[in-house]
Amino acid sequence: MQRKLTAILSADVVGYSGLMEADEVGTLERLKANRARIFDPHLAIHEGRLFKLMGDGALVEFSSVVAAVNCALAIQEATEKAAHRDSKPIRYRIGINSGEVIVEGDDIYGEGVNVAARIQALAPIGGVAVSRAVRDQALGKAACSFEDAGEHQVKNIEAPVHVFAVRSSASAGGPSPVTKAGASPKLSICVLPFSNMSGDVEQEYFSDGISEDIITDLSKVSALSVVARNTAFTFKNKNVRIPQLARELGVSHVLEGSVRKAGGRVRITAQLIDGIAGDHVWAERYDRDLNDIFALQDEISEAIVAALKLKLLPEEKKAIEHRGTENAEAYNLFLMARQYSVIASLGDARMAESIMRLCRKAIEIDPNYARAWALIAVTQVNLRFYMGLQSDDGLAAAERAIALDENLAEAHAAKGVVLTFSTKHEAALVEIEKALRLDSESYEVNKAAARLYYTMRNHEAAIRHFEKAASSMETDYWASGMLNHCYNHAGDPQAAHRAAQRTLARTEKIIAQDPNNGSAMGFAIDALAKLGEAERAKNLMERALLLDPANMNMRYNLACILIMDLNDVDAALDLLEPLYQEVSLSLLNWSKSDSDLDGIRDHPRHKAMVAAAEARLAREEAAGPPAVS
Repeated sequence: MQRKLTAILSADVVGYSGLMEADEVGTLERLKANRARIFDPHLAIHEGRLFKLMGDGALVEFSSVVAAVNCALAIQEATEKAAHRDSKPIRYRIGINSGEVIVEGDDIYGEGVNVAARIQALAPIGGVAVSRAVRDQALGKAACSFEDAGEHQVKNIEAPVHVFAVRSSASAGGPSPVTKAGASPKLSICVLPFSNMSGDVEQEYFSDGISEDIITDLSKVSALSVVARNTAFTFKNKNVRIPQLARELGVSHVLEGSVRKAGGRVRITAQLIDGIAGDHVWAERYDRDLNDIFALQDEISEAIVAALKLKLLPEEKKAIEHRGTENAEAYNLFLMARQYSVIASLGDARMAESIMRLCRKAIEIDPNYARAWALIAVTQVNLRFYMGLQSDDGLAAAERAIALDENLAEAHAAKGVVLTFSTKHEAALVEIEKALRLDSESYEVNKAAARLYYTMRNHEAAIRHFEKAASSMETDYWASGMLNHCYNHAGDPQAAHRAAQRTLARTEKIIAQDPNNGSAMGFAIDALAKLGEAERAKNLMERALLLDPANMNMRYNLACILIMDLNDVDAALDLLEPLYQEVSLSLLNWSKSDSDLDGIRDHPRHKAMVAAAEARLAREEAAGPPAVS
């Protein structure tokens, strides 16, 4: 019996049985095309040996752990790019283990193979998961970061398996996984979120905005690789050891700092640290008038470039200095409105109107501020869709934002949101794809993309973008909460459980600060129900309906929970009935595509509600807009 130590990659097609049931011939063609164009070529590049093919699954042997990890990430990245062009895409889960195996001819057996298969089942859709042994051997050698997913008891394996999720540094704006022999490694940096030293948690939006802008500025320097915001912000408010963080992210340098804003003054401290030695390369403290904030950000970015001994090209300097507005007050108003838009209750008209006022004040100061126009468009959609209080559908504001800055990803994302709620999905997809090409890491862009794909019932694509949105904004609870539904519809209960835990933690923080936030309570109730805490869910539901009975968005979400998790159809219909009596066309269209309502789609009472709503809307359309006195 021959034994050897090797790295095993296990890959499996997500939802293969369902794809085959829906379209057997087409699924086989897509799978063959993926293997011919993506899977097999990457195995050859990274010197992997396919030793077992099992319909939708594959087992591959590598002599190097690093080669196995790089190959897995390359396959997933190429497969995800191809998925954008396919309505029923092929996607993989990939797991990697390193261990002793038994060799018999061309085949391989043993616990090392079995563990790889079990880890593969724990990987997210389109993602890669590895064992601790793989993480330990690849750390600092492969261009990726490893996120601890904890220990798992898996089938037929006695000892718990410690699993790590893998994130590509290349996809996060970090260094390329492959460096040509003899080439100088590209300098790379992680900008940690600047600490808010203002003594007021309400000023958090400002310090986060400064951090984001520095990340954006440095990303415009071609000679420098920058870790994306959604990765960097996972370290917010955490004590980190810089050398260890630099190894995990594969970066040469780390920037950290703090922001103190008081009255009309701002103080920013920043220090650039060598990721390997842990030494300070550069440090400075700035104490300026708030009106000088843009010049100050330019100065910090240029000082970092100089400290790294890089040459800033003229077009890069010009790009850094382009901020969308030159007015510090308009910038501050927008940042405040954006933060409120993340944490606000979607059914709270007062909060939505506050966001509108902040944005309108910003464009009153600077009529050409495209980001403010984009946020106005999304807020108008929310007012119309969730509350039925806005006649403007947001299209004019979105198109104004695009006209002002056609390269602003948020502007195209806003138009995508407007078109999504108008059920113009093909046109929405065009705008979303433009937005993703311009900025694939943007919170707003990923949130808009996820919303569209969810409406189209492409839950796997929605998951990808909801995950990015949720990980890039720690105060977000909406994207995190929607993941609970997506993972359930995708048949991934373990991922749904993790999403519910994250959602509950986030919503509890929001509710502690804003006890009347109906949307946060709705998602908290959903998380509790999915975590098996039905009594807590019902108690919070009673409280939510007492505190915010008129919140249409919350009532709708509670009805979905009663259908999906608490098995109380009559109570769900009771909640939906008054909502359908005043529902907008966009909300009615959403309800028709929402898979959460599939359980009552053919219920006589629900069909009667929908018919009555359609008749009412038809009468209102025929009557035309009300006369203006």
